[in-house]
Amino acid sequence: MTNKTDRPHPSRRQFLSVGATCLLSLTVQASADAMTRKRLLRRRSPAVHTAKRGNPPVVVGENEHRYEVEHDWPQLPEKFSWQTTHNVAVDRGGNLYVIHEGQRELADHPAIFVFDPEGRYVRSFGSEFQGGGHGLEIRQEPDGEFLYVTGYQHLKNFAKYDLRGERVWMQRAPMESGLYADGEHEATTGAWGRNRFMPTNFAFLPDGGFMLADGYGTFSIHRYDAAGKWVSTFGAPGKGDGQFNLPHGLWLDDRQSEPMIVVADRVNGRLQWFNLEGAHKNTLDGFILPANCDVHGELLLVPDLSARITLLDKQNRPVAQLGEDAAWREAVLKDGMALRSRPGEWQEGRFLHPHDACFDKDGNIFVAEWVSPGRITRLAKQS
Repeated sequence: MTNKTDRPHPSRRQFLSVGATCLLSLTVQASADAMTRKRLLRRRSPAVHTAKRGNPPVVVGENEHRYEVEHDWPQLPEKFSWQTTHNVAVDRGGNLYVIHEGQRELADHPAIFVFDPEGRYVRSFGSEFQGGGHGLEIRQEPDGEFLYVTGYQHLKNFAKYDLRGERVWMQRAPMESGLYADGEHEATTGAWGRNRFMPTNFAFLPDGGFMLADGYGTFSIHRYDAAGKWVSTFGAPGKGDGQFNLPHGLWLDDRQSEPMIVVADRVNGRLQWFNLEGAHKNTLDGFILPANCDVHGELLLVPDLSARITLLDKQNRPVAQLGEDAAWREAVLKDGMALRSRPGEWQEGRFLHPHDACFDKDGNIFVAEWVSPGRITRLAKQS
């Protein structure tokens, strides 16, 4: 990995560029493919953890960064079906929240599911996000914890909910930014483009406001105040510092004296750091398709859509790459990523397409993968 500040972005490694371009194209195609959507209806058995099958536990990582792998960790009632899983978040009580992209035609099926600290189903809601559920984060505020959700595809919105699923507010494209096509704040057609609104994820700011990534739309980051009012925008399409090619995820990086926003610039294969006013501070290359970020203590967690998860220390040096295996990645990408829809061929301790990951308070990691049917993996921190 290359760490650089205030200098032009170097040319990408050839093998990274090819893999990124291929996977981005297929991601967009798969999202619109009706046959793929039908396969999402496939049900799976309740979760059976590795240890319960009598097999020896699978552990990934090294040194102090070792984790026992528990694939298919949550247990979903039979009346619901697993669909393409997108994001995960954990509340103060240790409950796990999972959002599915869902299917627009299944209007009554929930898109958001809640599981207790043992992986048991608690409740579900959010059918309004069927067919476009994407980002999901939880924030502690003075009057309680709240869930922030983004919808892309035909939804083109973002919203705030309480943890029971009651909506506080919902918004669409910030037309005052001057970036969007006429009527985009009312559009429900799912049109794509650099003047369209396709929000992906949030980062929460110390002043009570938040940043919102328009990851599939304008390739920019919007800042909002604590009341949810648009304040400003930074970033634009491109490869230079401060520019993006699909800013898919972002997070508040408070590991240093100056808190900054770290952005997963997915197709450019890098992370970028900005101060809270949106000025570029640093760029770190060497990823393939980084999808989001999370922080726990001195660790920065980066799920990579290309079959691995990276952990960085306080100096942003890689200390572990969980699931990294070049031969497995080749199998994952083969035949248009057909393996993502063949769970019988998935291997223990290996990832296909980590789309999001987050820590809980104890340093365990939850991983949501862009696979059909969906998959949530718990990585239990080893002492």
